[in-house]
Amino acid sequence: MFLHPAVEADYAGIVDLANLAYRGSGSTASWNIETGIIEGQRLNESLLREDLAAKPEAQLLVYRDEPDGPLLGTVWLDKRKDDVWNLGLLTIRPELQNRQLGRALLVAAEGFAKEHGGRRIRMTVVNVRDSLIAWYERRGYTLTGETQPFPYGDERYGRPLRDDLNFVVLEKDI
Repeated sequence: MFLHPAVEADYAGIVDLANLAYRGSGSTASWNIETGIIEGQRLNESLLREDLAAKPEAQLLVYRDEPDGPLLGTVWLDKRKDDVWNLGLLTIRPELQNRQLGRALLVAAEGFAKEHGGRRIRMTVVNVRDSLIAWYERRGYTLTGETQPFPYGDERYGRPLRDDLNFVVLEKDI
């Protein structure tokens, strides 16, 4: 597994992968797509650049099997206070998800954060994504009981199809 910081040449592939992994359809759809929850794009290059500019200390990492090989996955790590890192945009090409690459990428991301002084990982997940929450719980993450509001009215990351959405917070000591 080659995990390294994304470069500008990776941005288009990251956007394509995020949209495929979160909002794809058909035979190559991910097991955890947001069908019936949120529709539309998950990410575009403008939003990606905006997020990177807003958080220059964050690490957007890309995963490949070979240094110059195709993009297979991504993960966003953002160092917060008290040695806590936020994790997001964990994606694996949907047609490769049966190879347990998501697990491997999550472990590698946790290792990256730990190597850089992290002691805990936090993340948010849309509250109705039960199978994804369960997947993270099987990997040692626990629900904190905290919630964050869903950004209704801000459709930059897609259009919500339900009116009962919020984010739950999960954590894991690393």
